[in-house]
Amino acid sequence: MGRLTRRAFALAALSAFTTTGAAAGSGRAAEPAADRRAAAEMRGVWLATVGNRDWPSRPGLTASRQRSELLAWLDLAVRNRLNTVMFQVRPTADALWPSSYEPWSEVLTGTQGKAPGWDPLGTAVKEAHARGLQLHAWFNPYRVATHADRSRLVASHPARRHPDWVVAYGGKLHYDPGLPAVRAFVQNAILDAVRKYSVDAVHFDDYFYPYPVAGQSFDDDASYDRYGGSFPNRAAWRRDNIDRLVRETAARIKAVRPTTRFGISPFGVWRNASTDPRGSDTRALQSYDAVHADTRKWVRQGWIDYIVPQLYWNIGFSAADYAALVPWWAQVARGSRTKLYIGEALYRAGDPAQSAAWQKPAELSRHLTLAGRHPEVRGHVFFAAGDVARDRIGAMARVVADHYRQPAKPPR
Repeated sequence: MGRLTRRAFALAALSAFTTTGAAAGSGRAAEPAADRRAAAEMRGVWLATVGNRDWPSRPGLTASRQRSELLAWLDLAVRNRLNTVMFQVRPTADALWPSSYEPWSEVLTGTQGKAPGWDPLGTAVKEAHARGLQLHAWFNPYRVATHADRSRLVASHPARRHPDWVVAYGGKLHYDPGLPAVRAFVQNAILDAVRKYSVDAVHFDDYFYPYPVAGQSFDDDASYDRYGGSFPNRAAWRRDNIDRLVRETAARIKAVRPTTRFGISPFGVWRNASTDPRGSDTRALQSYDAVHADTRKWVRQGWIDYIVPQLYWNIGFSAADYAALVPWWAQVARGSRTKLYIGEALYRAGDPAQSAAWQKPAELSRHLTLAGRHPEVRGHVFFAAGDVARDRIGAMARVVADHYRQPAKPPR
C-alpha cells in the first residue's frame, strides 16, 4: 500500500496548523460541528497479512495463538476508538478462509494450501461485530505471488492450472487483467467470501496493473491482440479492463449480499494538472497512466460505495501536497454517491528514513484538522495496524486525543 502527493498551502494557512493540541481546530471536542460529524465517521485501520506484515506475527503458529493475536488487533482498534478494520484476506491469489477457488494462504502455516485448523475470516467477522467494529474484507485482485517462481505455488493453484493467465513482471507473478476468464475468476474468488460471511464491505487496494518497473514491459501482447482491437491504444484497453473489473464486481456484490459495500483505496494521485487540466496540482506518478486505474471515473460514475485515496504525504510536500490533494478529492466526490475517506500514512510517522515533517507527532493530527474543513471527507483509514501498536512517536495517540475523544459509528 504506501507510495507518493504535493503543492503547498499559503504560509498563513500553514501557520494555523500549529503543533499544539490547543491550536484552533486541533481537537474536535472543542468544535461542536465536528463533534456532530464524529457521530458517524470512518475511523479505519488496515490489518495487512501479506508477508506477515501485521498478522500473524509469523507463519506456523498454532491455531490458538493465531486466533489470540487476531483478537488482540481487534481490541487494539477498539482501544484507539477506531470503528472499522480492513482485514487482508486474499493477499496473493490465496485465501484466509476455506475458499472454493483458491488455496489457503502460506502466511498462516508456512505452506500454501495447508489448512490452519480454523477459519480466520469467519472469526474476524464474528469477533469484530461483537466489538462494534465493521469488518471490511480486503482483496488484492491480480497479484499471484511476491516472487516469480511458479513451481513454488501449490500444484492445485489456479495459476499453475492456467499458466496462460499469468505474467511474470518485476520479480512477481500477476494475473493478466486483459483476459475475461481471469476477470471472472477473480470475481468468483471474492464472491465466495461474500456469500459465506456477512462482511460489511469488499475492499480493494491500489494494485491493478502492476506499478511500472524501469526497463521492463508487462507482456500482455497475446491478450491485447485478441481483445484490444476496438481500442485506440493499449493504455485505453487496459483502463477498460480495470473499469470492467470494478463495475462488474460492484454489481455482483449487490446481487449476492445487498448490504455489503464496495470500496477501493487507490494511489492518491489520479493525474497531474500538467497532464490533464482536471488533475491535481501535483508532480507525481499518475494512477490513470501507471496502473491504468481511472479512479476519478469510478467516483463520478458512482460505481463504488467509497474511495480511500492513499494521501501518504505530508502537508507542504512539494511533489504531492496533502493540503492540495484533500480539496481535489473533495471536489471529485462532491455530488457523487461515493463516500470519501482519506488514507493516512501512519507508518511514516517517526520513521528515521522519512523527512522532518514525519518526525513531528502532530503531523497526522494536522491532517485530520485540515480534512475536517471539507464536508465531503467522511473519515480516515490508517496504514497500518502494526504502526498503531508501535506508535513510535505518539502520532496515533495524538490523533486519538485531538480527534477521537468520543466513539463514533462508521458511516452507513
